[in-house]
Amino acid sequence: MLRVLMFLVPLALSVYAFIDCISTKDQDIRHMPKPLWAILVLLFPLAGSISWIIAGKKRQPAGASPRPGGGGRRQWVAPDDNPEFLKSLGDRPGDAGEDRGEDGSRDTGRSGPEDDEDRRGGRRDEG
Repeated sequence: MLRVLMFLVPLALSVYAFIDCISTKDQDIRHMPKPLWAILVLLFPLAGSISWIIAGKKRQPAGASPRPGGGGRRQWVAPDDNPEFLKSLGDRPGDAGEDRGEDGSRDTGRSGPEDDEDRRGGRRDEG
């Protein structure tokens, strides 16, 4: 088992480093051109991979924004607080003629579990 790990860990590291190297934008690469880094990772898998991870790519601190003047992470907005999303709900084709209930929900024609109980003759406790 240990022999397998001694083979798989460096292989996985070199595959990760190679893919990371070729998918990184040219302006984010430090010290050498991208093709030279890729050749280094392929020819010397362990040393090339470790050197790529440590020195090859410009890294940003956690929470830093890649945009200049971004100042941190963008704040996530829930759909019901996003005015653009709420506007898009009314813009869907085919919505103009549909009837909506008092609460704004559509009448689908299906009944809920409460209606099924009433049809069977059972009464539910509403207290």
